Amino acid sequence: MKLTAKKIDTATREKDGAKLFDGKGLFLELHKNGSKYWRYKYRHLGKEKLMSLGVYPEITLAEAREKHRVAHKLVAEGEDPVQLKREATAHKKYEQGNTFEKIARDWLEYKKTEWSETNYATTKRRLQKDVFPVIGYVPIKSVTHQMLIDLSKTIQERGANELAKRVIQMSKHIFQYAIINGYAEKNVAEDLKGFIKTPTTKSYAAIDPKDLPDLLRAIDKHRSRMHRQSQIALELMMLTFVRTNELIKAEWGEFDMEHALWVIPGKRMKMKNDHLVPLSKQSIALIEELRGLHGNNHWVFPSRTRSMNHMSNNTILMALRRMGYGGIMTGHGFRSLAMTAIMERLGYPYDIPDAQLAHGKGGSVRKAYDRSKYLDQRKKMMQEWADYIDSLKK
Repeated sequence: MKLTAKKIDTATREKDGAKLFDGKGLFLELHKNGSKYWRYKYRHLGKEKLMSLGVYPEITLAEAREKHRVAHKLVAEGEDPVQLKREATAHKKYEQGNTFEKIARDWLEYKKTEWSETNYATTKRRLQKDVFPVIGYVPIKSVTHQMLIDLSKTIQERGANELAKRVIQMSKHIFQYAIINGYAEKNVAEDLKGFIKTPTTKSYAAIDPKDLPDLLRAIDKHRSRMHRQSQIALELMMLTFVRTNELIKAEWGEFDMEHALWVIPGKRMKMKNDHLVPLSKQSIALIEELRGLHGNNHWVFPSRTRSMNHMSNNTILMALRRMGYGGIMTGHGFRSLAMTAIMERLGYPYDIPDAQLAHGKGGSVRKAYDRSKYLDQRKKMMQEWADYIDSLKK
């Protein structure tokens, strides 16, 4: 007699291993602790085999029968479903291990003997800095055109147009190596030849100060659909108007909360000088919230998928796109937005917000001076800017 859901649910469990049969080798194994396991008993090459089909009720009677139908058909065709499942699992693990980063590093070592030391070091550094943090963990077979497009656009948006081209070119060679060695079937970077165009000189996309209330409403509207860390990143970009890379690579040791200062080390600054960012009360509240949000002891904005890395520089751009601001606003656009609004709406002269933007003039003699230039005025300005944003929210 065929099984029914009622019969399964009312079955007694006097001892472990009791069986309820459904036909053609499919049965439900019962245990005294209440657990119930679907099994399929079959013969392959004269040997009796047993296949697990899942746990009831996670796997319903109908689902178990469908799994059994597929396995039973394989047995009728002379195949061993258990062995096929093991091979499929092993193959999946193999492919998961062949990440873009692994194959790229293999390619680097393969090319090392052909290149000069400088070329090798430069290529390796570009991959480690701009590519691996974004797509390095992805199995190479799973890397898509869109991933490479988003990666190159992010690099392009910080003004590194030639580097964006080189990343596409490097990816093309890495995929060629992967195909030759059996790690991939298609070179997805090949189709992107010529995708990165040399742009005419223009400013980064940024909204006008009059449109700031709409942006604030959009951020609030997408609160439930956006990870809180991404939302805080957007808000801190607006409050501090640092460069995207300066924000996402922030480390806890850079923050002097007692004096409400963020000291960005020169190695991460465009002009290679330490930069002081006065923190408003609103910024401090967001930073403290981040401490309790993820518990990462190193990165202020850790990657959500790889805790040893910082947030991808693509995160802010993608968040803006999901809010409908693709091509209208960029992470870098917060800088020009703040500059314009602070002068127009708060009445500050050009020099003070410009000093906060760290548009350094160069020269080692100016380093100590530029580091604290207009610091008192900047502290006042940053708090007024945060309060102004709050007033727009209301």
